[in-house]
Amino acid sequence: MVGHLRTRFNQRFSEDKYRDLLSYVHNAFNYTQQFRIAETPVFVSKELGNEIFEACHELASFIYHPDYAQYTQFAIPPGQDVPNESRHSLFLQLDFGLCYNEDKTRLIPQLIEAQGFPSLYFFQYLLAGAYREVYDIPDNYSSLFSGLDGQSYLDYLREIIVGDADPQNVILLEIEPEKQPTNIDFMAAEYYLGIRTVCISEVIKENNLLFYKNKDGKKIKIERIFNRVIFDELIQRDDISRQFSFRDALDVYWVGHPNWFFKISKYTLPLLTSRYVPPTFYLDRLHSYPPDLQNFVLKPLYTFSGTGVELDVNLDMLRSIKDPQNWILQRKVEYAPIIQTPDAPAKCEIRMLMVRDPKTQSLKIINNLARLSKGAMVGTRYNKNKQWVGGSVAFFET
Repeated sequence: MVGHLRTRFNQRFSEDKYRDLLSYVHNAFNYTQQFRIAETPVFVSKELGNEIFEACHELASFIYHPDYAQYTQFAIPPGQDVPNESRHSLFLQLDFGLCYNEDKTRLIPQLIEAQGFPSLYFFQYLLAGAYREVYDIPDNYSSLFSGLDGQSYLDYLREIIVGDADPQNVILLEIEPEKQPTNIDFMAAEYYLGIRTVCISEVIKENNLLFYKNKDGKKIKIERIFNRVIFDELIQRDDISRQFSFRDALDVYWVGHPNWFFKISKYTLPLLTSRYVPPTFYLDRLHSYPPDLQNFVLKPLYTFSGTGVELDVNLDMLRSIKDPQNWILQRKVEYAPIIQTPDAPAKCEIRMLMVRDPKTQSLKIINNLARLSKGAMVGTRYNKNKQWVGGSVAFFET
């Protein structure tokens, strides 16, 4: 996307440098991440960066509008709502596929997913540092935004997540965190913030209070929960014993209230009308199906990481769905093969990591996550045995 930087990077690239990159990440916590890291970062020009920022602000203005609550009153499945919902989502992630405009003269971002749930805020900080350490990243390109640098970024996340609490009273909550593909992000959060990652099965409930036991076996009160539990996994995990329910009236503060997992999700996409959003429809609200179904993708509302997505849609498939209220139909976008690599060019998706600042009540774009793909979709199962694909970071021209 920035031709001279891409050419220079590719010419200077070596497998030894890539091994150094992986070693840097591994040595941070003596742990090897469970997903592939791409050989290269992404370089975003100022022109494209401004387009992405504009898309973020335009779409966030709708999501944070006071009327958004009435549009999403049925977004939460029955029996899954959590008490004491915050007025707005603290976290916001928007995934943009990078595509050509109609006459293929420039790149434009197209919204693929929306998420009111925290992403890899800490691992992306680590990974950007690894790319900078190993490769020659120009000083006028940054992966952080809103005037944040390395230390102020961590200070800001500490302010958001820990607040005025003692870090020992703040936990990152997950289901068997050591088995999650994103475990390295949890380890980074612990390291940078001094909080504790706790499995939902280890939480102790006494009346409306929650506790966990520290490494010395001492019972510690939980005051704030940085929630990383994904609900579609929680619903399926009857084997995980737990003393509390998310629906209990608990004396804790949710850092990222769980209800926003549902309210800002694929459920959001049909509500948005923008040149940055491909036409999307609730399946159960369509009176007739588009005649060109081959140009649409079918997505379940409440799954993550591409699970259940159908690329080859046909009429029989739609008619066979027994719960159409749980599906959306979205027009396909054609990702531009824009990242030149030693073999085939890669396509790119950029997730913008944002928060609604608690003090100013305004959107704050703070970091990003990039994914490179050479398969039909972004994801491990579509990119097996391929190189220059996987998780990455975008450095934006400043």
